[in-house]
Amino acid sequence: MAFDSALGRNIGGSWGTIATLASVDGTATHPMPRALTGPNVAVRDLADAVHALCWLHGRHPGVIDHAAEHSRQSAAQEWLQDAAIGFTEERAYLARLTAVAGPLPSTPGQAESESAVAGQRHALDMLAQSDRTGCATGAAIMLVLDWAAVRTMLDGAARRFGLEPRVSTLPDEMETASLVSALAETPAIERAMAFGAQQILAQHRGLWDLLEARASARNHQ
Repeated sequence: MAFDSALGRNIGGSWGTIATLASVDGTATHPMPRALTGPNVAVRDLADAVHALCWLHGRHPGVIDHAAEHSRQSAAQEWLQDAAIGFTEERAYLARLTAVAGPLPSTPGQAESESAVAGQRHALDMLAQSDRTGCATGAAIMLVLDWAAVRTMLDGAARRFGLEPRVSTLPDEMETASLVSALAETPAIERAMAFGAQQILAQHRGLWDLLEARASARNHQ
């Protein structure tokens, strides 16, 4: 997703902070998802990425569901409910992609990889159930924002596997920007939202790092 700096300035500094985090540290800036959208990408690398994303985000309840249940910010509820419905469709898309991708490619250190993703999943669960006002909501918001770049990779995989990509029904950038502005009522809440957003990006970067290492390990078998 290309984040509009003018939109950030017009709506407020809180959105500018979130948008900058996504632009600087988001999935779109990591070399692995970019490589996975290239014309010569190995099918086994695509399959590995799809399986890993399904491990991390393919189960219910997920980040957005937990945030909707635990958020103390009533102004976020409508957005969170819409996002939860939209992400239900994303999970179904992930499940279908995982099925057509075939088995997980043989990779050295499989047990360690599974343990690493399980740790990430636990960290996301804890983040999305945080009692710190703004933290869970910030995490859900960043998941939706960063998912646009994840979707670019998934849609490329879908085409490679012979599937028609699904249309995303997640909230759009304008809706999300307006929400961020409305929720950042105090500096403390704004900081908590930024923390939740940063942690989502950190977990995604960790996953892409892991997938990059796994691809390298397969290539050197």
